[in-house]
Amino acid sequence: MIFKSKATKALDSVEDPRETLDYSYQKQLELLQKVRRGVADVATSRKRVELQVQQLEQQSGKLDNQSRAALTQGREDLAREALTRKSGLQSQIDGLRQQHEQLQGEEQKLTLAAQRLQAKVDSFRTRKETIKATYTAAQAQTQISEAFSGISEEMGDVGMAVQRAEDKTAEMQARAGAVDELLASGALDDVTGTQKDDIQAELDRMASSSGVELELERMKQEIGQGSGGGSAPQIEGGDTNASGQNNQVQPYRQGEGA
Repeated sequence: MIFKSKATKALDSVEDPRETLDYSYQKQLELLQKVRRGVADVATSRKRVELQVQQLEQQSGKLDNQSRAALTQGREDLAREALTRKSGLQSQIDGLRQQHEQLQGEEQKLTLAAQRLQAKVDSFRTRKETIKATYTAAQAQTQISEAFSGISEEMGDVGMAVQRAEDKTAEMQARAGAVDELLASGALDDVTGTQKDDIQAELDRMASSSGVELELERMKQEIGQGSGGGSAPQIEGGDTNASGQNNQVQPYRQGEGA
């Protein structure tokens, strides 16, 4: 029972109903062909019996004529012999006619059976094509639904490929980021010819920070926000010193001393 159940399950998984229907239709066509061949054989036998009856009837008629001719010539013995043979032929004719009737009845039965089987085969063919079309449509609809839902075998393979590609891309990005961090920290050597040690890297960072500070200070002076924090000196009014006197700002001329 276990073997049969497993075999049935395996066959069910690989069975295509369309192929099964086509095979059944082919078997029905073969059976119909056998029935038609049987009808032809019976008809042939019937025709052969008819020919034999005709031949025997011809012989019987000939014997009848011979018996009459013998009586005309006074040969009663020959007439009696001819009639005896005619009687024997008549027995054969009667037997052949019975066979003919039987064969004719059998031929009619087989012809009727062939017609019924032909109608059944035609009906099965129509139903077979309908079932095949319905199965094909259902199979296509199932494949489309599985493709949309992503549970089909082909779409599953595609999804796995996409997932592997995404994982590999993320891994490469993480690896690239880690290498950049190690190069920046000096843990790895740059083999491209720009090798620096940790001291040089620190000096470079300090130089970069100093340049930024100088640039920032210059920008503050340009917008009037110098490092002193006070207002810009007045040119026209001058300043008042601690004793209350105004100190005029002397213009600077080229060639004069400070």
